[in-house]
Amino acid sequence: MKPPLLEEGKHIFKTISLFKNLSDKYLLLLAENCKVIHKKRGDVIFYQSDYSSDLYIVFEGCLKASLFNEDGEEFVITCFKKGDFFGELSLLDGETRSATIIADENATLGVLSRDKFLELINHEPVIAVEMLRAMAQRLRRTDSIVSSLAFLDVSERLLGLLRDFAHLDNAQKKEGYYVIKKYTQKELAARIGASREAISKAMKILFFKKLVLEEGKNFLVSENKKIF
Repeated sequence: MKPPLLEEGKHIFKTISLFKNLSDKYLLLLAENCKVIHKKRGDVIFYQSDYSSDLYIVFEGCLKASLFNEDGEEFVITCFKKGDFFGELSLLDGETRSATIIADENATLGVLSRDKFLELINHEPVIAVEMLRAMAQRLRRTDSIVSSLAFLDVSERLLGLLRDFAHLDNAQKKEGYYVIKKYTQKELAARIGASREAISKAMKILFFKKLVLEEGKNFLVSENKKIF
């Protein structure tokens, strides 16, 4: 009996940007060698400084890459959604994991071993090009995070984050505002490297200036109004 993923593997991997240019032969090879795992919200995929080198591919759900300090405070670097991959740094250099990956919601992942991935690259070097392109985009996002931490105050960073959420989720619009779900102060603080107290003060500023409104279980976020 064929593995479940093999039956539709060719179609699944064709939707992943990293593998979109592979021939059917190698798409099926991927399906044969990719282990499928299911994780619940809050499950840790791996911890920062773990020794492992598998590549993970997101089939369903959302995961976050986080850093923690000694007091357990969290800073969320980025999120991975359907079609994304993660774990490439340790896969390429064999060093420890650079962040902790946590399921932000129930998720289905594909796991590809380092040996199988390197074997695939030897046959299809185009994968390496796609991976470099994706890594370059992530580096640009990291530069943007560093820039905001250095030059923007908390309220500006918070407004930018809420607008990012709106763009990522293709949020609906309502009278000049994006409609997004509410986030807790803890979640927002972890995303922009601020304390909950700072988030509370920043939200009051955004509410006062009507850059953010509350409506039931949602936030309404101004499309383009500036704080200053």
